[in-house]
Parts: sequence; C-alpha cells; structure tokens
Amino acid sequence: MARPRIHPVSVVLLLLAACLAAWVFLRGPSSRLPDVESLATYQTADAPLFLPEDGKPRHRLHQLSAWDLASVPEAARFDAPMGGANGALTYNAQPFWEMNQGRGGHHTGDDLNGIGGMNTDLGDPVTATADGLVIYAGEPSPGWGNTVILAHRAADGRLLQSMYAHMHEIDVAVGALVARGDRIGMVGTSNGYYPAHLHFEMRESDGADIGAGYSLNPLNRLDPEGTVAELRGAPADRPAPPMLPLAMFRDQPWNLLELSPEDAARLGDIMQRK
Repeated sequence: MARPRIHPVSVVLLLLAACLAAWVFLRGPSSRLPDVESLATYQTADAPLFLPEDGKPRHRLHQLSAWDLASVPEAARFDAPMGGANGALTYNAQPFWEMNQGRGGHHTGDDLNGIGGMNTDLGDPVTATADGLVIYAGEPSPGWGNTVILAHRAADGRLLQSMYAHMHEIDVAVGALVARGDRIGMVGTSNGYYPAHLHFEMRESDGADIGAGYSLNPLNRLDPEGTVAELRGAPADRPAPPMLPLAMFRDQPWNLLELSPEDAARLGDIMQRK
C-alpha cells in the first residue's frame, strides 16, 4: 500500500503558521493596539468621544435615553452664557464657522472672551444659556478641558444642546436640571492650552457627542450667537418668561421669604403680564 504523499507547499504553510503563532505568543500583547472601548454611556466611556488621543474617530452614536428625553425641560428663553457684547461684557474672538487654516477646518462655535482679553476673564462665571438638563460634565480630552453639555427643548419642539468648553472648573453634575442664568462653571484655559476664554456651541441633536472644535462640514452645529438671538424669547422692553418652576428651588433662602399681601398682589400682576 502506497504511503500518502505530503505536498511541499503544505509543509511550508504549516511551518509559517507555527512560526507566526510562536512569534505572537512570545511577543505578548502589543502596546500599540488601541484599548478596547467600553459599551458604557457617553458619560462613562473609557475613551474620549469622537476625539481619542490617536486622532482616529470612533463613530459611535450615543443617543439620549427615553428617561433623559422626558427630563429635558422646555426653554422659554435663551441668553448669552457670559453676558452680551452690547453691555461691553464679552467679545467674540473667533466666530462660528470662521475658517482656520492652521486647524484645518471651520470653527464650530464662538470663542467668548472677557472684554479685557487674554486671561483677564479667568475664573469669571459661566451661566446656563437656558433651562436645561446636564447630559455631560467632564474632561473628554486635555485640549477640550472641563466641558459641560446641556440639553434644551425649544418652544417649537426642537431638541437643542449648548456646549461650554475649556472651563477652569465645573459646578454641575450629570442629570441635574439647571435654570437659565445658573452658574455651571468658570472660564478657564483648558489646562493652559489657550488664553482664558469660553468655547460655546449650539447644536440640534438627540444624542451626546463631543466632536472636534473645527470641521469642514457643519454637521449638527448651529450658529451660537444667531440661535440665542432667535430664541431669546422676550422683547428688550418686557420681562423674560419665568425660568424653571420656583418649586424646584423651594429650599433656597430667597424662596422662603414671606410677602406682604400688597407685594404678593403686585408680583401676581407682573407674572400675568408676562
């Protein structure tokens, strides 16, 4: 009986496979391989959202949960997060969609500076542009620094977001409801990357992503100054609509004061005129 003949090519392939297996085993885990990203939420993911350190985007979508969507308050009015330019409080050092050749794209927000420039506004308060739900609060990367994203529901039903980046510190936690004008942080330098300023964005989205500060496509970014002006919600000569219900703040000292009947009637008249 003839013995089966082994083809030389098969021998070569087996030897190569054995050598490759031995090389992988002896070499051990590669330090160059990227870490496996967890399937956690956008807040607890173990890699910066869409802005990892290796520069390669992770196209993961992070949709808000049904609970988050139901918790987003309707915003009756929008205001500037550091005071308006008309009051000589801020100036826009790099407006929305201005081309920056050095960064390779258009600016996706407004860079708001104190009127003194450079670090004169370091530590100034940053306030919520409208009633909203905190859906992100953390440091997605050193370049972004401390960052907060609020979700708002406009009167026309649109789900909007405001983003505040490069802050010195964060004063709110994820899941908190904040009222227009509430302090959410302080102007910072993003760990010394830039002179102090606030990178402020407005978006239309039902998910949370950090993204990049420059882009060739607008994606879900909106003109911050134009959007705030469009949704201001009150003429200059009329009081603004009320913020979140005062019952939310019933434990605050200013909400524990007892009004006289005359003052209560006057306050009721003002509220009715709104």
